[in-house]
Amino acid sequence: MIIAWLLIAVTCIGVSGVPGLLLGRRSPGGQWIAALLNVVGSSIGCAALVFQHAGTGSPQIIAIPWGLPAGRFAAGIDDLSLLFLFPIFFISALGAVYGLGYWKQARHPGNGRKLRLCWGLMTAAMASVALARDAIVFLIAWEVMALAAYFLANTEENKPQSRDAAWVYLIATHFGTLCLFGFFALLRQANGSFDLWPSNLPAIAPGQATGLFVLGALGFGLKAGLMPLHVWLPGAHANAPSHVSAIMSGVLLKTGVYGLLRVGGLLPHPPVWWGATLLSAGALSALLGIAFAAGQRDLKRLLAYSSIENVGIITLGIGLALLGRSRGHLDWARLGLAGALLHMLNHSLFKPMLFLGSGSVVHAARTREIDLLGGLGKAMPWTFALFVIGAIAICGMPPLNGFVSELLIYLGLFRTLGNSAGVAGGAEWAALAAPALALVGAMAVVTFVKLLGTVFAGSARSTRAAHAHDPRFLMLAPMVVLAGCCLLIGMFPALLASTLDRAAASWGPGAGPMPDLGRIDQDVPFGSLSVMSIALIAMAAGGCACLWMWRRGIARTGPFDKLRTGPTWDCGYARPGPRMQYSGSSFSQTLVAMLSWALWPRTSSPVIKAAFPPATSFNSDLPDPVLDRGLRPAFHSAGRLLTRAHVLQRGPIQVYLLYVVAILLTLLLFA
Repeated sequence: MIIAWLLIAVTCIGVSGVPGLLLGRRSPGGQWIAALLNVVGSSIGCAALVFQHAGTGSPQIIAIPWGLPAGRFAAGIDDLSLLFLFPIFFISALGAVYGLGYWKQARHPGNGRKLRLCWGLMTAAMASVALARDAIVFLIAWEVMALAAYFLANTEENKPQSRDAAWVYLIATHFGTLCLFGFFALLRQANGSFDLWPSNLPAIAPGQATGLFVLGALGFGLKAGLMPLHVWLPGAHANAPSHVSAIMSGVLLKTGVYGLLRVGGLLPHPPVWWGATLLSAGALSALLGIAFAAGQRDLKRLLAYSSIENVGIITLGIGLALLGRSRGHLDWARLGLAGALLHMLNHSLFKPMLFLGSGSVVHAARTREIDLLGGLGKAMPWTFALFVIGAIAICGMPPLNGFVSELLIYLGLFRTLGNSAGVAGGAEWAALAAPALALVGAMAVVTFVKLLGTVFAGSARSTRAAHAHDPRFLMLAPMVVLAGCCLLIGMFPALLASTLDRAAASWGPGAGPMPDLGRIDQDVPFGSLSVMSIALIAMAAGGCACLWMWRRGIARTGPFDKLRTGPTWDCGYARPGPRMQYSGSSFSQTLVAMLSWALWPRTSSPVIKAAFPPATSFNSDLPDPVLDRGLRPAFHSAGRLLTRAHVLQRGPIQVYLLYVVAILLTLLLFA
């Protein structure tokens, strides 16, 4: 039985970090055992998913009574959860292999064992979230996932910024969990049991439906990192070890997306405002996420804000699919849902590759500050090439996979523009989302041109960057595998057409079938996309071959055979230095200034008051508007207010008894 093999895989991964606890603090045996168990468990899980997909694909559920007061142990799989389970197993295995070279036990005796234990627990919990078919099981897995992610984000607990980011994550995730408690309580009231996800939900009142959507969107949207619920994401991703950032961005965020999809599939005909709300939230997250990414000076923080952008794009697709369900436009639903699912899968490939690449940079240069890097393209050619592939994919440019998934969402949005129903059909929301998505694509190109140019081009801006080098095989191999997957999907997207069709058919009311969405290949010319991708790759390969031949002197003929090389014209400076290069901050200064009304940049300009002024500098920063400008000041003010209220807690026992009597009298008066 497929579900039994999946549970075996989850167990194998969940206990992968336990043997390391029994070995020495510097012993490398524990990390190798953990990586081996993770790879074995992930291989079993992926093989089970392949057999499930190759078979009938009918949902499978196993239910076992247990001694808890409510619910039962129920686990199951359908085609929708299958699509989310694959990146969980795949990225976890690659990250475990990468960690063998990146986070060696001998170099990190104080936290290496904790990291690998929590890595296995978080992977097992994420898989259990996708497999859970009972609300109690779901919440247990959700809480284990949250706590394991907290300890992973706080791996370097000796650093104040890591502790701060982990605490913000812990508070935010438990606020989301409280919302999910309310969501499952309402679902229990409507469904009559804790079963997930109900295939025949009884007719419910509009108030109940509104409560389900609001609580579900808050709880799952916070985990997905949608703006303005993203407060935990930039700090946790930036301060965690890079392979932890990779799995958190590539996989952990998708558990929130999974929940949003399940919430949207509860009703056969959801209200129009459900889709409009997700379209608006997706557009806001995509626009502001990439805008904040463009202005970042921290390499990993830039990638973290870019994750918010991509989650916004996925949410755009979900909102479009909900809008299509509401108005009976199956082509909207088909294209929006397929685009969201494919972009979810694509993001789980190219974003871990970029985070692993950033880990290689940090591992070699010992800094995340973009303006202290530079010239790494020559020093780290493999990392540079893989980073370029990831950047092309994340910008949604052909011939890589990000282009295909964004194209599906574009086609769905364009379908709504020709809708004759007008405002009554809800098409105006999609009309606003289409140009927003185009603007996001342009800003993404600016952001990653800045990143590649500042980090890999030019000359080194620091001594450590000057002595950087490519990592060893254990760190390069996972990135090469991810790059190959991005290229394969970009060249042959038709390979996933049937998988997307089956996943879309599972997105009915609960887990019920919804076959009337049709096939995605009737809307998208996958064959033409493959021809275009192959042609682009052939042109790029030919250009690289010509460049190589020219550099080797094989094809130097004509007027270029006596070409001389020299420094770039430098405005009269005889010896230009690294400080004369464009920095990342100066590159994005124009864009940040244009969006200053939304980004609220904080700058410190030098003031020159004398003929021979002392040394000074220009500083710019982009504090997060929700966390740094909103929540932190509010919590600090509340803390100062509560400090003054401490006087109420000082005194003899008679004062506390008086408080109790006063409260009882107040309650009696209200009763």
